[in-house]
Amino acid sequence: MTGGDLLEVGCGYGYLLDEARPYFSRRVGTELAPEAASQARQTGAHVFVGGAEQLSNADSFDCVLAIQVIEHIYDPVGFMKQLMAHVKPGGYMVLATPDIGGALRMTMGRSWPSFKVPEHVVYFDYQSLHRLMSEAGLADICRLPYPHAFPLALIAGKFGLSLPNALARINLWVPATTVAAYGRLPHD
Repeated sequence: MTGGDLLEVGCGYGYLLDEARPYFSRRVGTELAPEAASQARQTGAHVFVGGAEQLSNADSFDCVLAIQVIEHIYDPVGFMKQLMAHVKPGGYMVLATPDIGGALRMTMGRSWPSFKVPEHVVYFDYQSLHRLMSEAGLADICRLPYPHAFPLALIAGKFGLSLPNALARINLWVPATTVAAYGRLPHD
């Protein structure tokens, strides 16, 4: 999935765009927060303030990423169509989102940290994410491992527990909290 042109929708402060520098000849991002977009530009990437609608219709990319974005979108099918218009034939799209079917959500129930109303408006597990990507026209869809770290204090707090400061600052790597997948746009 490396080489060529990369688009990251919702690039935040540009950390991933910066890490991608050695792997892509052109890096482009979109970000709604102007201050975050300004910092992301310091990576040398071209960053637009706004969403994918800021891109030219002619812009196309070998790899399009939307990491922790789709859960904020009221019309995920429309969003996917908008992104797919910018994927080159044979190119890839990568999505990652909180996993409503994951072990942490099952364990924590209603206290799951990714229940963020009104910020998160739709949730996916691997099957529903796969279906969305397939219906958008992607092929060869595969799951990606995506471990996530949470502050131990956040997890304990969701259970109504408090921790000593020394323990509260520890980040705990929890598997199966984010579902991530990639798919390829077939050649015509």
